[in-house]
Amino acid sequence: MDFQQRLVIETEKMKWQPSPASGVWRKPLEREAKESGHTTSVVRYAEGSSFAPHPHPMGEEIFVLDGVFSDETGDFGPGTYIRNPPGSQHAPFSKRGCTIFVKLNQFMPEDSQQLRIDTRHTAWQPGIGGLQVMPLHEFGHQHTALVKWPTGEHFQPHRHWGGEEILVLSGEFQDEFGQYPAGTWLRSPHLSEHYPFVEQETVILVKTGHLPS
Repeated sequence: MDFQQRLVIETEKMKWQPSPASGVWRKPLEREAKESGHTTSVVRYAEGSSFAPHPHPMGEEIFVLDGVFSDETGDFGPGTYIRNPPGSQHAPFSKRGCTIFVKLNQFMPEDSQQLRIDTRHTAWQPGIGGLQVMPLHEFGHQHTALVKWPTGEHFQPHRHWGGEEILVLSGEFQDEFGQYPAGTWLRSPHLSEHYPFVEQETVILVKTGHLPS
């Protein structure tokens, strides 16, 4: 929870930990309190598992990594981006099993937008250089997007106002500090900078501007 520290976690190397719900397992990446507060995790639902109804005092953000995640609002396959605003609640489950990336209690209080975006059927937009970008959400100075890097792409060195958070979805992301295979989660603090590049096509989930300045 020290947001001034740069974090790199290869989630594929982490062991699953049990949650309060039978059949629901998780890999905690950052956690303010045991079952509350600012939390980021990878969560796995076994086939037929469910979680008890629960509220999201400061919102919930989900990206479905595999399988089918469900709640009262529908069934959501791989690549679905979900936002549940502050004050919302639901009772999630998975009939087939799934793995999701989850961020809890990290919304600005005024951010009330609910979203369900199937990124598999959403068009990419041109970005800087050879990058392709798929904007997912924007509120104030916070931005969330998918970014597709073509083979051999080098991006200009840049600084992160309000920090940057990356989940590598496919390929291998790189910068001057190291190499980050699929499943790696990176958190870079306010005003950090780096020079990113890739050697193979790579897709990342990126959030910027949300860390304490």
